[in-house]
Order: sequence, then structure tokens, then C-alpha cells
Amino acid sequence: MAEDLNNNKDIYFPSYLGMNDNLITLLNRATQTLCNWFAKAEKYGPLPFDENFKCTMPEEDGNSVDDLFSEIDSLLNNSFNPVHPGSLAHLDPPPLTFSILGDLIAAGLNNNLLAYELSPSVTLLEESLCKWFANKIGFNDLSGGIAASGGTLSNLNALIAARHNAGLGSDPNSVLLVSEDAHSSFIKCARIMGLDEKNLIWINTDNNGCMDIQNLRKTLDKCLIDNKKIFAIVATLGTTVRGAIDPIKDISEICKERRIWLHIDGSIGGIFAITSIPIEGLKYIKQANSITINPQKIIGITKTSSLLIVSNMRTLENTFSTGLPYISSKEKTINRGEIGIQGSRPAEVIKLWLGLKFLGLKGIEDILKSSIKRKEVFIDNIIKKNQFEIYSGPLHIVSFLPKGLSQKDSDLWTQNKINELMKNNFMLSRPKFKGKYFLRVVMGNYNTNESHIEELLKFLNAYQ
Repeated sequence: MAEDLNNNKDIYFPSYLGMNDNLITLLNRATQTLCNWFAKAEKYGPLPFDENFKCTMPEEDGNSVDDLFSEIDSLLNNSFNPVHPGSLAHLDPPPLTFSILGDLIAAGLNNNLLAYELSPSVTLLEESLCKWFANKIGFNDLSGGIAASGGTLSNLNALIAARHNAGLGSDPNSVLLVSEDAHSSFIKCARIMGLDEKNLIWINTDNNGCMDIQNLRKTLDKCLIDNKKIFAIVATLGTTVRGAIDPIKDISEICKERRIWLHIDGSIGGIFAITSIPIEGLKYIKQANSITINPQKIIGITKTSSLLIVSNMRTLENTFSTGLPYISSKEKTINRGEIGIQGSRPAEVIKLWLGLKFLGLKGIEDILKSSIKRKEVFIDNIIKKNQFEIYSGPLHIVSFLPKGLSQKDSDLWTQNKINELMKNNFMLSRPKFKGKYFLRVVMGNYNTNESHIEELLKFLNAYQ
């Protein structure tokens, strides 16, 4: 039997009696352990510094508390640390403090968003928060949404609803149109939906990385000739490699004209739509049928935090509702397990709610504006020497490569530079784009200041 605290028997589960002193002791110790790890980032950088983690499995007898905390230490020391200012590789910013607390509360509640009776307050919270997002982006009173574990799942929920709404659930001629720079997860979505590769049609992009409208119109006409039945067009609000935004106004007009479902993958840039930050195209997203928004990717809501917002909640009900005969229902309240792919879900929406309440709209704008400012400082400097091929858009992502490199040379240069930067505690990513490897910097880390950017530029031989 595992060693318990103070020889009490309430170590396994919280007690309904007393103050749960044992749990308080464990939580305090866990908090100190986590904060110590955050502080180590200054010395050790974004990536693991231990490399001695050994993943042990449960044995006949349970481990002692001290043994478990020793393993927690080892786990942390071998983990990616997003709080380091040199962590600039991906869309994984430092965790917002109140969002960390939200995760704790959600775990303690252990409520299940499958049904109202299993999560009465959280059901109302998720419904209300999705409605708030829908209203902020300009949707009408029929709108709403649902949280999901990541952008891929939110996009998949939307595409299944779009196909069901078009009456094409099992039609082999049903097709989906996306930009050639859309996220690779749409390949996965198509496979899950039982679609062949030919059912996923890629639209060319222009010199700015945006969906080419002329190519879109030509492709739509060809689909009509070939008897292809289009159930959705996906516009991307922030592409992965350069942060480009598709021409949402033009795409929405085409979708309205041809009665096609418009889904917007706003996993990266969708959060900007609830602010007054002037970014071209955002004011037209209210024309969409659905949009994915991932607050985890820039404002630090802890993973996972993704929302699918739809213009008409009835589409989700019609698509996913099957009836829950073993669950009691409340009049005029939708069981949240009936409006998406997932059944059982944790109360993850709490961390989003607390994070947004803590920040307020001004705080959200501050984080978003600071990310754009960091991107601008980086580009303003790296562009001066005129030696880099640079790809960026209106958001906070930049991909770059020295001009004139061949595919083979780009592979070698980026790998060498990644290694050099890591030795100096800067972590950038290395995407393959247009047949070559690039370096990509994501300026969503709130701990990164101008002095860090200047230091990075010096390692790139691009600071003046």
C-alpha cells in the first residue's frame, strides 16, 4: 500500500469531511515544484537540460510521495519550457497564470460536459462563453459553439456539420476546397471523414500566400463540370508558415452566391477578431458558417483550448445529436455531448473563462499587439541587409532564408543555424516551404523583449 500523509486514509480521494489537509500539502508542494522549474528556464533555455528521464511504470506497491515528486522533477527537467524568452519556434506561448488555476479547478471538479446533469454550471459557462465569442465576431442570435481538444478537432466538427448540412454524408463525389497553404491537418480530417485524396482539392495561393480567387472560381466551375459536389470551402485566417490571411470577403461572396458552407480556420488569427486591432479581412468573418478559434496559440490559455463557433447552433444539433437514453435532460438545455464528436469532456472551458476574465479585452489586445510589435521589430531589422528571402503576413509569424540557396543548401544552412541558436538558448522551427527549408520565428512569447530580439538578430548576422 502506498505511503500516505500523516497516516490518514484520505490520500486516495478528496474527503467530504474536514479541510483535506493532505491535499493542500500536496498542492503546495506541486506548486513550488512547478514554479522552481519555470525559474530554471533562465539558466537552461527552452529545451530539456537533463536528458535522463526514465519512464517507469506502476509496480505491485504504490510509490511514496517523495518518490513521485522525484519523478515529477525528472519529468519537468526533460520537458519543453515555454516561459523562456528564446522559445520562439511554435505557437506555444507561456501559460497564463489564471489559466493554470483554471486547469486545477477543472481537474478538481472532474465534471463531465457530456451532459447537463454531470456539469450544470460548466454547461452554462461553455454555452455562454461560446455565445459571447459568436456575438463579438458579429454572428446573430442563432449562433453559438462548442469547445474541443484542439484546432484539428474543431475543424473536423465543422466539416462534418457542413457535409451533413449539404446532405452529402455518404456521397463519393463530395469535395472540400482548401488553400495550398492550409494546415496539414485537413488531410487528416479528410481521411477521418472517409474521403479520398482527390476529394480534398487544393487552391493556389498568390504572392502574398493568400488563396487565389481566380483559381478558386476556375476550380469551382470545373467541379461543376465534373459533377463534384462541394460541401465546404475553407478560408485560412493565419497560415502556419507565414501567417497569411485568405481574402475572406471575396470567398464569402462566392460561397453566398453558390450556396456553399464557408468555414474559417482561425486557429492562429481568429482571436484577433474579438478585438479592435485593425487587420484586413477580419470584419468579414461574420459571413462564415463556422470558424475555429484557438486561444491557446497566442494569449497563453493552457492546452487544450479550442472553440468552434457556428452561425446557427441547429446545424450542430442536427449533425451530432443521437439521444442519450441513460442521461436525464433539462428542458431547453442542450447536453453538450450531443453537439460535437466528443462525448465525455473535461471542464476545460474554465481556464479560458478565467483567463479572459483576468485579462479583460484591454489585456487581450495588449498581448496581441505586443506580438505584432515584436514581429515588426524583427522584420524591420532583418530586412535591412537585403540578404534574406522573407515570408510573413499581418500576424506574428516570419519565415526566412538567405537568398539564392538551393534546396540542398537550405537544408544544411537551416540545420546548422538551428543547432547554433539552440546552443545560445534560442529555439526556432524549421518548416519546409516551397520546396526548401526555412527558419520560422513566432513572436507570441510575452517574455521576449527587444533585447532578446536584438541578440537573436546578431546570431543571424542581421542586426545593425
